[in-house]
Amino acid sequence: MDFFKIIDDLSKVDADVLGRFDSRRAVFGSLGNIAKRSALAATPLFLGALFQKAYAGTTSTPVEVLQYALTLELFEQDFYAKVKASSQYAGASAADKAAIDQIKGHEDAHVALLRTAITGLGGTPVASAPFKSAVFAGLTTFAAQLGIAQLLEDTGVRAYKGRAGELLGTDLLTVALQIHSVEARHASKIRYMRGQKPWVNPGDDLAAHPVYTSGVTGPTSTTSPFGYGIPAYTAASPVESNTTQSNVPITTGLGATYTAADAAASFDEYLQAAEVLDASRAGGLVGA
Repeated sequence: MDFFKIIDDLSKVDADVLGRFDSRRAVFGSLGNIAKRSALAATPLFLGALFQKAYAGTTSTPVEVLQYALTLELFEQDFYAKVKASSQYAGASAADKAAIDQIKGHEDAHVALLRTAITGLGGTPVASAPFKSAVFAGLTTFAAQLGIAQLLEDTGVRAYKGRAGELLGTDLLTVALQIHSVEARHASKIRYMRGQKPWVNPGDDLAAHPVYTSGVTGPTSTTSPFGYGIPAYTAASPVESNTTQSNVPITTGLGATYTAADAAASFDEYLQAAEVLDASRAGGLVGA
């Protein structure tokens, strides 16, 4: 086993890999990179124990997390491509067309970046994740298309949040958060176009959709339909009407006019990968 290569490969996604083993940081800090690498490579069994500690909680490889992100971006990219090719888009206002064009451009850029990152890490990017044509054909108005766009964008925001922890300690976390914040802006813009509040709110016209309410607890499979691993889970993520954060009830101490809806809207919940790919959410819309 080539431990030099392992360390070099890790360094590509974790710039601090040679110094992040906290109990040895002071020792390694006085050595040059070559000496650090030599010291690590000379103790393979100890190295394995250190890796387990340093990357505790990581349930997927960086490539698998990026493949998941790419799946979501490809899915959104295809949806907006179908919107732009539709007769409903042709009849939309110039402002709405400009917004969809800009969002589609962002998705194109996200796809390009993620493909490059995956290839750079030695992976083969997911080829496609199309929005089901039969489902899209049923969206007979531009308003209906925007309703689906809201669900997709809100799901995307929660999906990125659900996996950010798996990229802690790597430069890839910055990339994921850069995309995550733009997806949140997309969601806000689509909501504005639909006449809704720009944040997730229990009073939204789509608030009863499973995207916001379903307590999905399965499947627990660790294999996605796209060939990469996803973390198993047994407990559902919080629903968007949740009014408790970190065991703190957000409905108390903020005044009599502060409602449960206000509390729920103040925080955006995460979704786990298996929930996003569940048939009640995006998984049910992926296909030819």
